[in-house]
Amino acid sequence: MSIDISQFLQTFFEESFEGLDIMESELLNLNVGSADKETINTIFRAAHSIKGGSGTFGLSSVADYTHVLETLLDEMRDGKRDVTQQSVDVMLQSVDVLREMLNALQDNLDLDHDRIASSHKQLTDLLSSDTSLPAASSTDSNAPKDSDTQEENSSGGWIINFSPYPDMMKTGNDPVRIIRELEELGNLTIELNDEKVPSLDELEPESCYLSWKLTLHADVPIDAVQDVFSWVDDECELQINEIIISDGYSGPDRRAPESTGKARKAASKEQTSIRVGIDKVDDLINMVGELVITQSMLHQLHDVEEFNQNTLERLQDGLAQLEQHTRELQENVMRIRMMPISFAFQRFPRLVRDLSNQFGKNIELKLTGEQTELDKTVMEKIGDPLVHLVRNSLDHGIEMPEIRAEAGKPETGTIELNAFHRGGNIIIEIKDDGAGLNTQKILQKAKENGLVKEGDTITTEQVNDLIFQPGFSTADVVSDVSGRGVGMDVVRRNIRALNGSVEVVSTPGVGSVFTIRLPITLAILDGQLVRVGKETYVIPLISIIESLQVKNEFVNAVTGSAEVYKLRDEYIPILRLYEIFDVEPDTKNLSAGMLVIVESEGQKLAIFVDELLSQQQVVIKSLETNFRKIDGLSGATILGDGTVALIADIVGVYELYQKKIVPSELKVIHDGGVAA
Repeated sequence: MSIDISQFLQTFFEESFEGLDIMESELLNLNVGSADKETINTIFRAAHSIKGGSGTFGLSSVADYTHVLETLLDEMRDGKRDVTQQSVDVMLQSVDVLREMLNALQDNLDLDHDRIASSHKQLTDLLSSDTSLPAASSTDSNAPKDSDTQEENSSGGWIINFSPYPDMMKTGNDPVRIIRELEELGNLTIELNDEKVPSLDELEPESCYLSWKLTLHADVPIDAVQDVFSWVDDECELQINEIIISDGYSGPDRRAPESTGKARKAASKEQTSIRVGIDKVDDLINMVGELVITQSMLHQLHDVEEFNQNTLERLQDGLAQLEQHTRELQENVMRIRMMPISFAFQRFPRLVRDLSNQFGKNIELKLTGEQTELDKTVMEKIGDPLVHLVRNSLDHGIEMPEIRAEAGKPETGTIELNAFHRGGNIIIEIKDDGAGLNTQKILQKAKENGLVKEGDTITTEQVNDLIFQPGFSTADVVSDVSGRGVGMDVVRRNIRALNGSVEVVSTPGVGSVFTIRLPITLAILDGQLVRVGKETYVIPLISIIESLQVKNEFVNAVTGSAEVYKLRDEYIPILRLYEIFDVEPDTKNLSAGMLVIVESEGQKLAIFVDELLSQQQVVIKSLETNFRKIDGLSGATILGDGTVALIADIVGVYELYQKKIVPSELKVIHDGGVAA
């Protein structure tokens, strides 16, 4: 019986991507000059794990490519080669190439052979360069003589005696794969020894009885041969003779076996697994144990023949415990999905380094609040908006060194990413000490584009907010980084999709601060339940400023049917929710209902409803998944009585109010479409 190792392939990919992240982070921390051994060792271990795993799964293209990188790192680790800026740049590019190779293999796509060959040539050229250091000083009395060295380097290969232990295959290691990987290093002659093979009735299919004498004719280093057996060095008897020191690369670029296609197909989607600390799992198990105890207590009450006052008190206590345990269980389950935002921040040191070199700017990146936790789903979707904002600060915000010097600033600009919790939300700030937003240029461009009419009076905050308009850009030159007017509007749209908001505050000559406000999780929402006719809606508490009873003297009508409410010298548009969602209210008289004052992205709105109900946490169910996407609604939830309540999207509701659009799908929902 053979072991299907393809079931472990997805784990290999996940661990390899984590290893590449570690390599990239440590390479950015590597000091040019004398190598820091601990840093080099960390990078080497990550590369070695990727090489070993790829060899095990038959991903020979990855193993062969990583071997050259590993050899370069090994020379640095042994002090034979200094760390240069060129070598760091080449190794960073190799990390990118490895990531692309693994992504292609994971999704069952063809490899970019030209890019792989080009990057591989850079690595081999670097290896063959004369920047390596001598192995020992010429004055060292223990140094080998020239004749000894010449004799060692003149060897043409190795004789390898390979005798696996009987249980080696039970650990998932296949001698055939090891021999195939060895064969790719050069011309291999194989002599099989089958003396230990028992009779058929005594043979165990999962045991290994064979051994081999392998003669490899290749001008490759001893490390290359040893690495082939690195995963089984404690599961076999191994003897290698005739050591040489050289380098080589061979072997076809081939994809993983077809048996792994199913695993790759699943992996092409968003990552479906998550690593959880054992403490979180222990808390969850303990909480389930408490629930079992409470359930047992309530079950005993179920069997009581006579229900009296004492039984009622025990029932109330049991229900109170059940409520507490359920709430704690919910919190513990949500903690499992929480991840530190450092997973989203880790891409930016490389991004800032590369773009700083591209622009000729000196930029320092500061990361704070990296251990702030948020939901895994939010983490995956906030990455691209953050990249847009950081690139925007790099391109438009931070000035060139000479311009900063003329302004009395340090030539090195600063970009800071900061994350922290505030209430039930996570706040992410992107700060820079650059030139700030040019409000005059933004306003002029807005007038040219027809976003602002001549004579209109708008505040500085409203001017700054114009940068989020679709197609808006003040860049004079279009580059591969910015200037096309696509980016900032996408940032706002993507953040809105997460039920969040983004705002900017800027001071000319001092810098800008972009503030993203997000829910910690997309699964649970703190909401205010409101009633309109027979329908119940949920308004996110994060959007609510206050609720009030309408006083007719503060209601004013403007231009047609529009209404505004005067609240402390501020006129707020009134939105009648029954008109937007096409339902029949209890009353159309404003003084008989309630106004809920909400705010989103600096815009206030007074939502008219029949009645305020309770405030509670609700579990969000996706409308798009279970029904279809509906403008003005971000989801639905099921209330305690089993009825469906729709969750209002404040930004979407305001846009519907502005356009006076009532989607026909809403009537389908209120007729029972969602519940059905």
